[in-house]
Amino acid sequence: MNSFSLSFIQLLIGIALLFCGGEFFVQGSVTISKILGIPQLVIGLTIVSLGTSAPELFVSLSSFFQGSDALAVSNVVGSNIFNVLVVLGGSALILPLKVDSRLIRRDVPLLIAVSAAVWGMASSGEVTWQAGFALLIALVINTIWEIRTVKEDVKGNNENDPTNNVRALPSNYFNAAIKILSGIFLLTLGANLLVNGASNIATFLGVSEAIIGLTIVSAGTSLPELITSLIASLRGRTDLAIGNVVGSSLLNQLFVLGSCAFLSGSKGLQVEEILIRKDFPIMVISTLACMPIFWTKGKISRMEGIGLLGLYILYLIDQLIPLTIPSIHYHFRFVLIVIILPISVFLVIFKSIEYFNERERTTRINSKT
Repeated sequence: MNSFSLSFIQLLIGIALLFCGGEFFVQGSVTISKILGIPQLVIGLTIVSLGTSAPELFVSLSSFFQGSDALAVSNVVGSNIFNVLVVLGGSALILPLKVDSRLIRRDVPLLIAVSAAVWGMASSGEVTWQAGFALLIALVINTIWEIRTVKEDVKGNNENDPTNNVRALPSNYFNAAIKILSGIFLLTLGANLLVNGASNIATFLGVSEAIIGLTIVSAGTSLPELITSLIASLRGRTDLAIGNVVGSSLLNQLFVLGSCAFLSGSKGLQVEEILIRKDFPIMVISTLACMPIFWTKGKISRMEGIGLLGLYILYLIDQLIPLTIPSIHYHFRFVLIVIILPISVFLVIFKSIEYFNERERTTRINSKT
């Protein structure tokens, strides 16, 4: 068996271990949060998103310590793009996702602001340790803010939610702790295997680690978010599905990228030019496009889910064409910029105008009555 096959098997085993580790981590975390009586949306935004972001954290830290800054950064950027376009889109295909007003008021605008700030920090070609420290401080502030609003959410949502009734028995705490520790062990092992396999594949194919991180690695580390949100949608827990995506995308930038940058010291976390020019803008734009989608009757419809999945397929094709059929890459880019992009922008603007007109009509009707 040649080195490429061994690296590919190593990569697949790493993804499988990350998935199992993330699942154990999520199960243990959710059990503890249910014992404490935390509502589903807050669970999705905090505990579950922390568990499903654990693969990104372990992979990016492992990449950083092995000197692969490009893989560490591209994993975060690619995972966020995957979260918004694939996880949300796939979940909406199963069941139209009801959007909690809290997300529109607070969490999605915060995600947009953080994404834009991270892009600005990286635009110089590196994310300094000071920028990483600022991201970690923002994480602490946001977590405190989440905790302070838990009591309000519990009063409104938790009283009639039987799924949160888990008895505070020592055995329940013990089982949850075992799952969390098992998850951390599997995540650590899976991250090392995935990074080694991905780096070897990138070397063998002669492509940059950034491309591998944006595609194979980011999709692999985002599997926990995808599976968790799909299962939540199947069970009708659409608030958990959306909260998981938004919370995980926030943690990827504040916690994962912030930790790598802070640990980089005076060297800084190096960012490749292609990420600054193309992939960071796509991450910000895809996040920004969520707002008008969320505004539409307070839900993400199946058609909007198909649209999100379609955009990710185009993004993936744009990454792969230069490696497979470089002769048509220029023409494909031309179609994207001249046709697809204007149509997408038009739809976003149309949705925004439709939302504000509807809100204005509702306000006038309420004022008359």
